[in-house]
Amino acid sequence: MSVLHLLGTAGEGGAETYFVDLLRALKRAGVTEAAAIRGNATREARLKAAGVPVRVLRFGGPIDILTRPAAAGFAAVQHTRVALAWMNRAARHTPRGPWARIGRLGGYYSLKYYKGFDRLVANTEDIAEWIVDQGWPAGRVTCIPNFAAAPPDAAPVDRASLATPEGSPLLLAMGRLHDNKAHDVSLQALAQLPDAYLWIAGVGPLEAKLKGMAEALGVAGRVRFLGWRTDASALYRTADACVFPSRFEPLGNVVIQAWAHGLPVVAAASQGPAGLIQDGDDGLLVPVDDADALADGVRRLLADPTLRTRFAAAGAARVAAEFSEAAVVAQWKALFADYGAG
Repeated sequence: MSVLHLLGTAGEGGAETYFVDLLRALKRAGVTEAAAIRGNATREARLKAAGVPVRVLRFGGPIDILTRPAAAGFAAVQHTRVALAWMNRAARHTPRGPWARIGRLGGYYSLKYYKGFDRLVANTEDIAEWIVDQGWPAGRVTCIPNFAAAPPDAAPVDRASLATPEGSPLLLAMGRLHDNKAHDVSLQALAQLPDAYLWIAGVGPLEAKLKGMAEALGVAGRVRFLGWRTDASALYRTADACVFPSRFEPLGNVVIQAWAHGLPVVAAASQGPAGLIQDGDDGLLVPVDDADALADGVRRLLADPTLRTRFAAAGAARVAAEFSEAAVVAQWKALFADYGAG
């Protein structure tokens, strides 16, 4: 009996990347599963290559009356026991049937889309507590974190390919070019770090604004806007430090991924990173919207190789204990087994 995953977003982002990563990990662990997704050729190809049956559906707005019955038909063909909706749009189109409906929440989403669902899964304890505070029965809420993994064969990027000198301090910023991610704060911090280079990996509506800001700050020559990348592990392995100044971040998967790759992190103390990082033990936390503090944190890391090594070891230990693929997949398998799936 199978698990049907539903993803209603077409773009590229952290949640969409993790969707594919988790499905591939579950497949490796022997879970019988299928995916109903909105059109995205790359995502479809990666899932099919992993052996996951895929059906592309519209996942449109309120007037879309075709997706739900199509999803129900696909679920029946796949002998579905659990329909797992990733985020609101997928939840809106998740059909009722002889299967359990579970919502997977990576943020503080409106729960109106999950009315009648059997269970909700949050990827942080704080989100799980928030769900209960909204009136959802505590016995039907589970917390399963995201996992992080560093492929052993991921080689660093050739810095010369991105016009970045060897030996220059290299900062990595990951995430959509959106106000929440605060890449503007990273640019302001870079202006105070005259020897450093900054790679920003992500796409989004603020690209032109951020490039203009880099020009105005006089740092454009030391910033590389990388766009959407499929080689995140290589980027993590190349940088000297990860900067993560998000203004709003329920989890902070970038922090976990940086830990998995042995990369020290300086992050803003927004909700997710503040709940993950033990300041001074496995990373540095700075106030939100404080470019001066972000620059100071980077200076501290770059000036102290022993501190970087200690943070890397502590982060790796956190991943092994809490955020490894094996630990997270085991939690999902146990949940699916409760509903006769897996």
